Amino acid sequence: MSQAGELLDELPLPPYVTVEDVDFAVRTITVHAPEQWPRGLRCRNDHHPHPCRLHRWGQRVLARRGLTTTEITALVTHYQASAVRR
Repeated sequence: MSQAGELLDELPLPPYVTVEDVDFAVRTITVHAPEQWPRGLRCRNDHHPHPCRLHRWGQRVLARRGLTTTEITALVTHYQASAVRR
């Protein structure tokens, strides 16, 4: 697909990122995590090639908020650990 087609296929970002957007993005990244399949790395939720559109959206929202890759990984890890304790 062309680069223009890929951009049109992306989900739009919110005009500004709120705390609620950050929470939703972290949950989205967690739900749309990679999983190894015979056909390669796929999204655990929708089985599209990883990273799927929603996973990419979550990453882009958190990056727009100013978080680094390391900070995003830490947020997702914390979210997953707290979900296990619930």
